[in-house]
Amino acid sequence: MELEKFSYDNKIVKYFTIASVIFGVIAMLAGLTAAIQLFYPAFNFDLQYTTFGRVRPLHTNAVIFGFIGNAMFAGIYYSLQRLLKARMFNDTLSWINFWGWQAILLTAAITLPLGMTSSKEYAELEWPIDIAITLIWVVFGINLIGTIIKRRERHMYVAIWFYIATFVTVAVLHIVNSVAMPVGLFKSYSWYAGVQDALVQWWYGHNAVAFFLTTPFLGLMYYYLPKAAKRPVYSYKLSIIHFWSLIFIYIWAGPHHLLYTSLPDWVQSLGTAFSIMLIAPSWGGMLNGLLTLRGAWDRVREDPILKFMVVAITCYGMATFEGPMLSLKEVSAIAHFTDWIVAHVHVGALGWNGFLIFGMFYWLVPRMWGTKLHSIKLANIHFWLGTLGIIFYALPMYVAGIVQSLMWQQFDADGFLVYKNFLETVIQIVPLYALRAVGGVLYLSGVFVMIFNLIKTTGAGQFIAEEEAEAPALEKKKITGGHWHSVWERKPVFFTVLTLVAILIGGVIEMVPTFLIKSNIPTISSVKPYTPLELQGRDIYIREGCNNCHSQMVRPLRFDTERYGEYSKAGEFVYDHPFLWGSKRTGPDLAREGVGKLKKSDTWHYNHLLAPDAVSAGSIMPAYPWLFEQAIDKESTAAKISALRTVGVPYPEGFEETANIELEMQAKTIVANLKADGIDATGEEEIIALIAYLQRLGKDITVKQ
Repeated sequence: MELEKFSYDNKIVKYFTIASVIFGVIAMLAGLTAAIQLFYPAFNFDLQYTTFGRVRPLHTNAVIFGFIGNAMFAGIYYSLQRLLKARMFNDTLSWINFWGWQAILLTAAITLPLGMTSSKEYAELEWPIDIAITLIWVVFGINLIGTIIKRRERHMYVAIWFYIATFVTVAVLHIVNSVAMPVGLFKSYSWYAGVQDALVQWWYGHNAVAFFLTTPFLGLMYYYLPKAAKRPVYSYKLSIIHFWSLIFIYIWAGPHHLLYTSLPDWVQSLGTAFSIMLIAPSWGGMLNGLLTLRGAWDRVREDPILKFMVVAITCYGMATFEGPMLSLKEVSAIAHFTDWIVAHVHVGALGWNGFLIFGMFYWLVPRMWGTKLHSIKLANIHFWLGTLGIIFYALPMYVAGIVQSLMWQQFDADGFLVYKNFLETVIQIVPLYALRAVGGVLYLSGVFVMIFNLIKTTGAGQFIAEEEAEAPALEKKKITGGHWHSVWERKPVFFTVLTLVAILIGGVIEMVPTFLIKSNIPTISSVKPYTPLELQGRDIYIREGCNNCHSQMVRPLRFDTERYGEYSKAGEFVYDHPFLWGSKRTGPDLAREGVGKLKKSDTWHYNHLLAPDAVSAGSIMPAYPWLFEQAIDKESTAAKISALRTVGVPYPEGFEETANIELEMQAKTIVANLKADGIDATGEEEIIALIAYLQRLGKDITVKQ
């Protein structure tokens, strides 16, 4: 059979690799900054753009989409060409994918510190950037599917199954979760409200972890681990079971992030049940990876690439055991809203994603430059720095989470809370936050060692931009028979459709009833839309990222209700676009901040936001001096009212024309309260709007005193 000559495109892989390393350093520096801010608040610098609430989403987006996303593209573009014996479908699409993705990341790096955020975790970017992500993802998908269709290798190797699932599912997740009503160029309101918004967000949030941080990296594991070990994958049949069960079950598990919340109980139970089932396919993948190394364990002790990959797969196994355990209500009651979750997430990000990326880069770079790795010793140093970094990061956070949770739950012999002041529980774990930062320094130091090693490696070789290859053309004749799954693998479009069906079932069954059956979200007649001043204050709260540290969800657990008051009801949130339940309590819950025993004066809030440590000694909250200088954006009030009416908030027609008059009247009341305590304010300052919002929280329902 005549062989066709062609070349693999290594240049696109090189660029994605460089971009991954650059954004990795940026992301880790942002993460280290955020870690230091939590035990040394002066590191917020009293600047509007560097507070924890703005740095934290910058860190998460740079890690997920910059460091991990670029590495994912690099790994896929390299492996896909070789698995299919074909150059990428279209070089122009490859470069649109690259430059478009970097432009998105650059825009994110600018807008997030500016406070332009939707507030949804891992989906904070505003609507124009969401549209750009959609377009670039479609470009990637066309390039992926096009390459598969023009392949010279009939068999679709297991890694490609995971690449297909990644493309299809991320597209669905991103589009559904990002539906919003624009107010301006970088401001919008989620189309969904309250409970429904929370369900959609965590359907997206959990499955962004599943299908952006897990499935593509399982595909990379199935390619790069056998290559590095020079061993075939342990079991083809296990790969089939692993793939289909994983993508079908994963999509159901999102509600386990919302246990004990106002989400309907039946949805919480579904999320828990499928989360427990996830152990089987997840560990199937882990075992398939580790058993691929059978007969190669002697090499693991000597080869740093295999060391990175073994620890990565082990971290994947740990995280995918811990996740289902955290979905049990008994465990969630202890772990949710604490640093335990932070530790859990970082075992996955630092261990699974980070270490697999490092192993992949150490394998890729010498081959693309036609040379050997500059220093095995430096790679081993990187391995141990990274491993120690993970340990020093995760262990203090596990301890911090458990300590804080037990302090929240401790009652004395008379049945009263021992630690009534939330700040007492924060002060106790501040030293553990410092230890976490030590772990971050170690991990980042290892990355700098890798950068030096890879630069020296490239200097010793010659980059192979066009790698020559040859293979016979794919036969056009119809081939029948064989294993049933091999038949599917010969039909890439059919395979993609089956994947789409598998991931849609769970989402449809969980979300459609929640949206269409009104009894799932009982309304409360006393719940009213926010006033114009409260609405402006809520948007300032979102802009400053306050929901990164404060939850607004009182769970029906005694230690929650004793501390905060009446547990939260689904009907309270019907006008919340977006929901602000939060996922971490670095500060106290604010759902009942404006009522009962938690209510504080306007003056207290004014002084607290100006100098938190002066009001609450030991507070690690940053100060917000700019709120006292910047004026409320009254020009946006009408557009905000109109947009919210469009998504279902019952503001009367024409209300936007008089909204600012009502805003100014309510502001005068707060100004008068401050004046009585000797504080002069004009009513134009943003702090007035934020106080109005905080004082509104919890007022719509009767609260136990």
